[in-house]
Amino acid sequence: MVNSGLTDLLVVTGSAPVEAVLASWPQLEMLHNPDYEEGISTSLRTATNWAERGGFDALVVGLGDQPGVLSTAWRSVAASSSPIAVATYGGRAGNPVRLASSVWPMLPDSGDEGARVLMRTRPELVERVACEGSPDDVDTVEDLGRWS
Repeated sequence: MVNSGLTDLLVVTGSAPVEAVLASWPQLEMLHNPDYEEGISTSLRTATNWAERGGFDALVVGLGDQPGVLSTAWRSVAASSSPIAVATYGGRAGNPVRLASSVWPMLPDSGDEGARVLMRTRPELVERVACEGSPDDVDTVEDLGRWS
């Protein structure tokens, strides 16, 4: 994300104390989600509320634990004009996802699913964007070992 060329970069934080680590990237704005334990939908809502206050017409979201998501994926998804654009890797949907402001009210208000529910129920709104890289995430020390 940092090397994508995109501007107004927000990191929604929750359980992990990542602020000190991310401080070396001054272009990142950090916003804590106090409701993170209620699921990813609350982090998405935190981001959309921030974007609404900033007057943005779209938001490109992704996860912080996917080192194989390339900056080209962020740029390609951001360039879409569809209400929802999702990066795909070998045909499989992943992150990042672009969400136009017109779909923000349709996002779930609670639970541990973000835009995935909306993409399933409203596929006509979705553009699939083929991307290079990998959507695999790093959740354990063993996962991290595969990336080092």
